[in-house]
Amino acid sequence: MRPTPWAYVFVGGLLETVWAVSMKMSEGLTDPFYTVITLIFLFASTYLLYCGIRKGVPVGVGYAVWVGIGAVCSVIMGIILFEETLAIGRLFFISLIIAGVVGLQVTESKTDPECPG
Repeated sequence: MRPTPWAYVFVGGLLETVWAVSMKMSEGLTDPFYTVITLIFLFASTYLLYCGIRKGVPVGVGYAVWVGIGAVCSVIMGIILFEETLAIGRLFFISLIIAGVVGLQVTESKTDPECPG
């Protein structure tokens, strides 16, 4: 079974979290191991976004979903790994990101508009 175009975007968003966390762990890109991990996952996540868009995901919606997944997961990983605070305000705004991503998915046009002329 072949992955759907949205599967590429979703997995790419998850990989975005890996490079964001490894960038933090690289100590300003001075730790060679975490710097290499950052670069590998940066490339991989961007490539998967590209694959999703190339296979039919609208660029604006795909990018917003990719960034939204990466942002939400990065906040969660920051709380788990780096003891960042979990405040009501943070939860509220994370939920807005999730609502926005879901809203973009739900309202996505099922047909491509024809190009004029």
